[in-house]
Amino acid sequence: MGRIMAIDYGRKRTGLAVSDTMQIIANGLTTVPGNRAVDYLKNYTSQEKVDLFVVGQPKQMNNEPSENMRYVAAFVSSLRKMIPDIPVEYYDERFTSVMAHQAMIDGGLKKKKRQDKALVDEISATIILQGYLEKKRFTV
Repeated sequence: MGRIMAIDYGRKRTGLAVSDTMQIIANGLTTVPGNRAVDYLKNYTSQEKVDLFVVGQPKQMNNEPSENMRYVAAFVSSLRKMIPDIPVEYYDERFTSVMAHQAMIDGGLKKKKRQDKALVDEISATIILQGYLEKKRFTV
């Protein structure tokens, strides 16, 4: 079994998280510049077996796609062209940034570290992946 990778895509920064090979636990991986995310993923998947990409889907409170969805859709289109053998699924990313900040507070991170937007994006990707893994576990 390969890993599942979550992607919290942003034009400036893209947070990444991966599961263990048993697809049970989500771990933060890194944050990369948005314009280099596909290249990073291509390199990563040449070294590690990845079964699925889970991309955070930006939605508004009324369940409509947010303004950022057009950028995420363009990224996913590029990802599917560059790495066609790995399927891509969307997962609702509402509140992940808020949850990431709360996790940082709960974890005792100092204010200076909590202002690190790259860390917030990586934690957001981890939250997306953990949510996806839990949903998968309970719907099988």
